[in-house]
Order: sequence, then C-alpha cells, then structure tokens
Amino acid sequence: MSDFHYAIVFPGQGVQEVGMGRDFNDVYAVSRGVFDEADEALGFKLSKIIFKGPEDELTKTALTQPAILVTSVAVLRAVEHEIGHELRPKFYAGHSLGEYTALVVDGVLSLGDAVRLVHKRGALMQDAVPLGEGAMAAVMGLDMATISEVCAMAAEEEVCGPANLNSPNQIVISGNAGAVIRAGKMAKARGASKVILLKVSAPFHCVLMHPVADKLMEAFASCEWREPKVPIMANADASAKESAEAIKTALYEQTYRPVLWADGVLSMAGAGVKCFAEFGPGNVLSGLIKRTAKGVPTLAVNKVADIAQAIDFLNGAA
Repeated sequence: MSDFHYAIVFPGQGVQEVGMGRDFNDVYAVSRGVFDEADEALGFKLSKIIFKGPEDELTKTALTQPAILVTSVAVLRAVEHEIGHELRPKFYAGHSLGEYTALVVDGVLSLGDAVRLVHKRGALMQDAVPLGEGAMAAVMGLDMATISEVCAMAAEEEVCGPANLNSPNQIVISGNAGAVIRAGKMAKARGASKVILLKVSAPFHCVLMHPVADKLMEAFASCEWREPKVPIMANADASAKESAEAIKTALYEQTYRPVLWADGVLSMAGAGVKCFAEFGPGNVLSGLIKRTAKGVPTLAVNKVADIAQAIDFLNGAA
C-alpha cells in the first residue's frame, strides 16, 4: 500500500444522525473502545446519545462535535484493524471540526484531549452569538470574487463574509442574520443558481467567532501536543502543517477565518494525491471533492459493509 498516493479526510458538523457508528461499535472491539474512551473522558455517555438520541440532543453543537469526531475515529480504527497496521496517507485533512479528528488519528492529540476540546469548542461557538442573531447560507453558482463583493455590500456595518469555500460551485457565507439574508438576495440578483439558509445554531467561521478562538487557544494549553507523523492540510490557509505549533496556529485561525476546503483539496491533488478516502458519517466531502478535483477517485466509509471496498480502494492507491 502506497504511503504517498492517497489522502484521508474527515467530515465536519452537519453530517450527524442518530445511530451513526453503531454497527462498528457492535462488530469491532477496537471501535467500541473508542466510544468507551470518549465516554470516560467526557464523564457522560456520549455514545448513548450517538446511538439512541434523542436527535435534538445530538444536534446541540457541544455534543455534535465530539460525536462526529468519535464516530469518525471508530470507523478508521476498524479499517486499520482489518488491514493489520496504521494507515499512512500522504495527508490527513478534515472540514472544520474534522481537522480535530485528523489530529487524533495522526497522533497529535489523544482521543481524550480531543473530545474534551471539541466539546468545549462547540459550547463556546454556541454561546458566542445569541440564538437567532447569526446565520449562514450556502450560495451556489457564483465565484469567490462576486460573493465577497456581495457580502461587503450587504454588511451595512454588520458582519458578513465567505465562511466555507467548499467547491468551485458552493460557497457558504456567515455573519449577522440580517446581513446574511441581504447578501443572499443580492447573490440571487447577481445570478446565483441557489441560495439556501442553513439550519445552524451559530455563524461559524466569521469574525464573530474571534472570542471563541482566543478561549480555545487558552484551552490548547491543557492538552498534550505531539508532532504529526503525517502532514495536516489546514483549513485556514490550504497549506500542509508539519509541526504541532503550526497546527495550533492554524486551528486558532480556522475558528474565525473561512474554511478553504476546495483550495486544500487542490493543494493535495497538486502534491500527488491520486485518491481520497472519507472516514465518518455521511459522504459530503466525497461529493465536494468530486466537484473540485474532477476525475480523482473518492470513497466514503461510513458503515461496516464499506470496509472490504475500502481495503481494495486503498490497496489500489499503491
């Protein structure tokens, strides 16, 4: 299996669903150990909420973030168990929250430190802006320059700007609710094919999250950081990070800066990545990658039935 031809990516918030990862917990002791370790680290049964709900609990940002991280790690550990050794891709990457998942599998953070950190991150993000005062919207069919211009015009002394550059055809905007709604209307007038107001509890990845970044940096001090074994493709500037200090700076910045997902995908492809494997709930990133690095194979691994195909896929990367 090649060390240099594939990348492993992890999803961010929004892919959660009650019951995710339960088949891995039932079949693989190594996956069950991941869920048990997270429960112990947090001091409550996150696994019960993941497997049984209720859904309104799982969708609380402070629970959603560790839930997706833990499930994604449990999926990857099962694949590694079947292969018989640790995976060693050319890059690890994750979308927003998923970047923290990448740090666990890369050995930069322990699972316990990571779940406590993203539990805190979710709570801080939720509390940063009163419910209803912030918003996010996905804009399809406009380029970055046009969307940036629209956001600047719509802001009217409020906050509004690009938050997620997901693919060439999909950019998410974030900020104060009124400004985001105005920007959406302007985007439609400029020719956007679709504008969708997202069901989120806070305006992520905009300057309204700067206080969260400052508090997170303080929380980083309580974690034990190790040097990465594999470069991490950072959301903040779409460049590979190869030291713990660089990773911490990138995590700080991605809290309030746009997630440059599409640029990161193109950077990885340009550095020799021939295929992408997505580990964790859903297959959102696989779809975005297909629209960004056209012709590059992708695979989403989110249930036990996917494992045999995943092994063939990764072996084919050699």
